[in-house]
Amino acid sequence: MIWTPHITVAAVIENDGRYLLVEEQSGEQRVYNQPAGHVEPGESIIDAVVRETREETAWGFRPTALLGIYRWVHPVHDTTYIRFCFTGECVDHDPAQSLDTGIIRTWWLSRPEIMEVSGQLRSPLVLRCIDDYLSGRRYPLELYADIHNAA
Repeated sequence: MIWTPHITVAAVIENDGRYLLVEEQSGEQRVYNQPAGHVEPGESIIDAVVRETREETAWGFRPTALLGIYRWVHPVHDTTYIRFCFTGECVDHDPAQSLDTGIIRTWWLSRPEIMEVSGQLRSPLVLRCIDDYLSGRRYPLELYADIHNAA
């Protein structure tokens, strides 16, 4: 059997000390997460984070830096996630847009407010990515290369 991790993307978007999070239904629980999701077949990780942010928040997202690449193993399901987390800025908002299935609403929360709901975070990656952002961690987008076969 070949081991296959789940490749995911996430966006840490800060505005005036508050971070854009989604409240979502995950099974029987309501949890908080950054705009995040799986990379679709044939999709670049940068295209994926832009798409996921739009689908889950109705905000357009322009990535400016890579915060990090994280590996997390779910303690119950034993599923491995590889998360590419980006930071950047919101470029537009469409309040009439329906949010992705499972998304209850979006929030702009400060780190202390996020700590108040820390028992409801989707994974430890949520707070780790915010803390890496606060520490000033930034890597250039050029660190990632999407290679296409020549025709």
